[in-house]
Amino acid sequence: MQTWKEMKEIQPLAAQMLMNSFKKDRISHAYLFQGSRGTGKKELSILFAKSIFCKNRTGAEPCLECRDCHRIDSGNHPDLHWVEPEGQSIKKEQILHLQKEFTYTGMESNRKVYIIVDADKMTTNASNRLLKFLEEPSQQTTAMLLTESGQTILDTIRSRCQLLALQPLNSRRVEKMLIAEGVSESNAKLLASLTNNLTEALEMNEDEWFANVRKLVIQLIEVLQNKPNEGLLFINHQWMPHFKERKHLQRGLDVLMLWFQDIINQYLDREDSIVFITEREKLEQAAMRWSRQSSAQCLSYILEAKRKINQNVHPNLVMEQLTLQLQR
Repeated sequence: MQTWKEMKEIQPLAAQMLMNSFKKDRISHAYLFQGSRGTGKKELSILFAKSIFCKNRTGAEPCLECRDCHRIDSGNHPDLHWVEPEGQSIKKEQILHLQKEFTYTGMESNRKVYIIVDADKMTTNASNRLLKFLEEPSQQTTAMLLTESGQTILDTIRSRCQLLALQPLNSRRVEKMLIAEGVSESNAKLLASLTNNLTEALEMNEDEWFANVRKLVIQLIEVLQNKPNEGLLFINHQWMPHFKERKHLQRGLDVLMLWFQDIINQYLDREDSIVFITEREKLEQAAMRWSRQSSAQCLSYILEAKRKINQNVHPNLVMEQLTLQLQR
């Protein structure tokens, strides 16, 4: 997301608000970008910094070619300062160092910008020190605080920032972005159905463990269709060894749900909604085994299994019961 036009497609409201600040020449001294992982907080802060420093910008749009733009991309702009957690937290000493840096005159101009990543991870002392910094804002200083959890940031800090809430990405948007990143269409559809977090989706695409989840779901369906008497054997000897943690088992059940949703989509001729596009022949065979009504019942069984996993019922017992239910 190099331009404001691209950013508006992802985060229209936040992008428009920041673009308007340039049109009206009213850049606030502090912003709080709040949104879940993968919604573009860091990209938005970098683009905003470019617009602040770029001497050749057109309206809010930075030129992307000048020395300032290139130095921001490379992380070497002397008047743009990043603060990120050291270990598990952002410490008071990091904020003190930032304040010290800001006592010096800007290297390129009088303007300075700082970006605090995971601002919710500031210690109490760091938060109090930042608050004092924000209470005496310089007209030439702009702060950007990035967080997934704005509610954990001090109210006194929040009140001194302009809040921009970033919206989750919709599945079609995530799917297109994944394909643009080189992910296959079939994987993009599956990943976009499981998460609206682009970063998480890309990580899952590179994860061999996740690639095997898809294979295991297809194998389970084939066993249930063709060798139902071997269902419990498959669960105990192939399925459960792969899903050793409850969160992993939940992911496997999520993919299994998508399979039965696809059967229903096939009955309703919702071609665009089908996720398992490379397994169309297997889907057609599955539709002969499970009717639309029984597929809907299977979805209920899987949801109940997910609920039991959250309630700490023994995973093996949950999966064995679910397998018997899906065989009916």
